[in-house]
Amino acid sequence: MRTSFDFSPFYRSSIGFDRIFDLLENASLDAENWPPYNIVKIGEDAYRITIAVAGFAEDELTITHEANMLVVNGAKSEDEEERYLHQGLAVRPFVRRFELADHVIVEGAKLENGLLVINLRKEVPEEMKPRRIAIETEMTKPASKQIEGEKAA
Repeated sequence: MRTSFDFSPFYRSSIGFDRIFDLLENASLDAENWPPYNIVKIGEDAYRITIAVAGFAEDELTITHEANMLVVNGAKSEDEEERYLHQGLAVRPFVRRFELADHVIVEGAKLENGLLVINLRKEVPEEMKPRRIAIETEMTKPASKQIEGEKAA
């Protein structure tokens, strides 16, 4: 059962959050649960996505990092000479999309024992990091300097 939420009241009172509301609206559209995956936070700003891709070779997988989106594609090359008596491994083509936050970069990926491991890191630019602002009071303001000509008068 799909529930639809009306986010229009939030649009009236918020500015710049359009992307968040789009994410919430589109979250229920991703009903595909294959291939299975894990997302793990391995540090303060480090993450790891592990996708079970048994049966896929390295050249049958592509990873694309677009703006705020990580896309993993898997497409098995068809071998017409093979005739399966039973095919229990699900090697159908897939596309798995992961919405990334701002400033998340892909550090690398490796295929090991049927698992595709993708390492991510959040790199916030220095100018975007929080900084402390000094509060000035009358006592901390520098004393005004007199002009030399007025001292002699």
